[in-house]
Amino acid sequence: MSTFELIDELEAGELSIEFEGEEPQTLLEWGLRTFENIAISTSFQADSVALIDMAYEIDPGVKVFSVDTGRLPQETLDLADRLRDRYPGLNLEIVEPDAREVAAMVGKHGEDLFYNAVDLRLLCCNVRKVRPLTKHLHGLDAWITGLRRDQWASRTNIRKVEIDHDHGAIVKLNPLAEWTEDEVWDYIRERDVPYHSLYDQGYTSIGCGPCTRAIQPGAAARSGRWWWESGAPKECGIHCSIESGGLEHELHALIGDHTA
Repeated sequence: MSTFELIDELEAGELSIEFEGEEPQTLLEWGLRTFENIAISTSFQADSVALIDMAYEIDPGVKVFSVDTGRLPQETLDLADRLRDRYPGLNLEIVEPDAREVAAMVGKHGEDLFYNAVDLRLLCCNVRKVRPLTKHLHGLDAWITGLRRDQWASRTNIRKVEIDHDHGAIVKLNPLAEWTEDEVWDYIRERDVPYHSLYDQGYTSIGCGPCTRAIQPGAAARSGRWWWESGAPKECGIHCSIESGGLEHELHALIGDHTA
């Protein structure tokens, strides 16, 4: 029986209170001990590489996965190789979107459809990132993310232990929820953890190459994501569901009824 079936919303809330104020490693150690099938999700940003370093020290066999959308900067792929060098035997799995779904989307709307409308940007995020991640999560009991409460307004209320109803009600652990950006970077520097080279060029939140740019000092960390949009959420749909009739219509048109 999967461990996550034993944890309900009440227990998740109680666990969140229990781990509040504890160091991230305490929650990581508990999660790796409690769940047989658990993995860290990484986009190779600062938060998740810090988590990889912490978790690898606890268990060198820890599972890590990342979605290669097909539009990642070369610097992201280079960092994946540097992490494999730094952590021998790192169990890093690269997940890719369905090539047929990508081809159908590009054939209908063009490769850079995301610049044309918010719904088309959300469609691209869904096909290239959200759907492959969701399929991968179906095989897990729990997943670990680098989400922090200070990253963006939509993340201010995240708990350290959650039931992820957007992904089959599996357990979602956010060990860095309490940490600040400065604390993450202090950890990276103290431990000499490999980090994304684009940070040194003024980037603060790194996703796909065409959708990410450097920002001016003092600007909001995620303002470099989808900067051409006005009033749209700075989210792709992985960590919070985004309701959009246009998105759902396009997904149905491209993929049919199998949009889970």
